[in-house]
Amino acid sequence: MDGAPAPLIYNTHMKISSGLALFLTFFLFACQPTTPLTVLIIDDGMPVALQTEERVPAAILTQAGITLQPNDRVLSSGLSVAPDQPIETDPIVLQIRRAVNVTIVSPDGQKQVQTSAFTIGEALQEAGIQLRSSDKVDPPANTPISSLLTINYHPSVPLTIATDGKTTQIRSSARTVGEALAEAGIPLNGLDYSLPAEKEPLPPDGQIKVVRVSESVILAQKPIPFESELIASAEVPLDQTQILDPGSSGLSVQRIRIRYEDGVEVSRVTENETVVRPPEKRVLAYGTKIEIKTATVDGVQIEYWRAVQMYATSYSPCNSGVANCGSTTASGKQLKKGMVGLRLNWYLAMQGQPVYIPGYGRATVEDVCGGCVGKPWIDLGYSDADYVGWSSWVTVYFLTPVPTNILYILE
Repeated sequence: MDGAPAPLIYNTHMKISSGLALFLTFFLFACQPTTPLTVLIIDDGMPVALQTEERVPAAILTQAGITLQPNDRVLSSGLSVAPDQPIETDPIVLQIRRAVNVTIVSPDGQKQVQTSAFTIGEALQEAGIQLRSSDKVDPPANTPISSLLTINYHPSVPLTIATDGKTTQIRSSARTVGEALAEAGIPLNGLDYSLPAEKEPLPPDGQIKVVRVSESVILAQKPIPFESELIASAEVPLDQTQILDPGSSGLSVQRIRIRYEDGVEVSRVTENETVVRPPEKRVLAYGTKIEIKTATVDGVQIEYWRAVQMYATSYSPCNSGVANCGSTTASGKQLKKGMVGLRLNWYLAMQGQPVYIPGYGRATVEDVCGGCVGKPWIDLGYSDADYVGWSSWVTVYFLTPVPTNILYILE
């Protein structure tokens, strides 16, 4: 035959056996084609030779008795061509790429598609999925398509990460907050934490906050107060105290851990405390020494064994601060002038003791004053007929004889 051999067209998407390659070499190079053309069709790896004057792929395939399915594609020299557009180059080698079934799994669910795409990325694009570089595809987007393939697609979402006083905008297809932070180059160091937590899924609102945490440890001195001990002393006059040992405060050293979040102190915890110097107890002696004294009060000569500064108020059967009038005292006697009331524990220790109150006169302890609390207090009794109001500090003299049961400490 005349003419130079036609150039050999290589198709990187064809898989042809060595025997078929020899056939093509002989067929394409042995002679110069003449009209009608000899067209080679490779359908799913099987070669078919056809003599035809047609150059439109659809017409050629019809003459060859080959039917295209809706998602199949036709290639010429390895490039996709429109089945209804004529091919002007020679020789004509058509490859039929049959569509296969693949499964796409995404957050929206699972769906089956038919595709004749060459790669997973191309198949996803055909399915209406516009891939971003931050999207996650498994297998990778450049993986060749094969039948019954399952494609796992996880699209990226926009995230705003707030940290160190600024915000960073990223897109991520990470499964967890921690993975997204790693992708953004914002690691959690030491005690740092994130909101949501790093093991949590990405938040629906796309907002992530990183809290920078630091700690410091300080040593602080703390005084330890001393305790006081009271002991009775017959050498100290009644109602007086004497310091036998002044005592001293102790000292401890605390190890305190301070926690800061984003530079703001949020807690301080005492981890341990070491006593450097223990406190020494203060010892006080309260007096039990009774001294009989005399005095002239309101022109009256009295003999007493105790004198106490007390706040004086007064009451009568119908002037006692309660709704109903009551004239019976705790001792069972009818209230009148010359009867006084004290707080309960004093009354129990002093019932019946004689006292002298300047401006009031002699009296005996006969009643309980329920409101006499918080300070040394005495309530002066009257009948309604001779009631006089009191509200002042006075010296109360406890008259002889000295009782056998003495309340040495008045509290």
